[in-house]
Amino acid sequence: MKKNKIKNKKLAAITKKRNQKRQSHTQFYYSFLTIILLLCLAQISFSAILNISKIIAYKQKIATIAKTAEEAENRNIELKKDIKNFSSVATLESIARNNLKMASKDEVLIIVNSKKEVPPKKKSILGNKKESKNNETAND
Repeated sequence: MKKNKIKNKKLAAITKKRNQKRQSHTQFYYSFLTIILLLCLAQISFSAILNISKIIAYKQKIATIAKTAEEAENRNIELKKDIKNFSSVATLESIARNNLKMASKDEVLIIVNSKKEVPPKKKSILGNKKESKNNETAND
């Protein structure tokens, strides 16, 4: 009986050691898996932030392209109106007479140039000193 008790104690000690080893191994595995999962979570978070920033940038690009397209359409409409306006002979003739100073075969074109008045220059102290120096050098 004593031998059985001693065997039972030894078996209990051995199983206790095995359980402790298993427990330490499982704790290590759980720690390792936790670290792996945290790294995966960090990667997913980084990817999500990167994708959101790309979405914002693309939306801004789409907005600028849409604005440019709208401006181009408005410009096209204006140009079509100009084509309709300039397609008549009378309009082309008036543009040629007024803007380009042209005349037809039987006409003589007279252009009167009016002299533009130049505003008087403001006299400054520095300007007077320069003028006086220029007058002195001219007198010498």
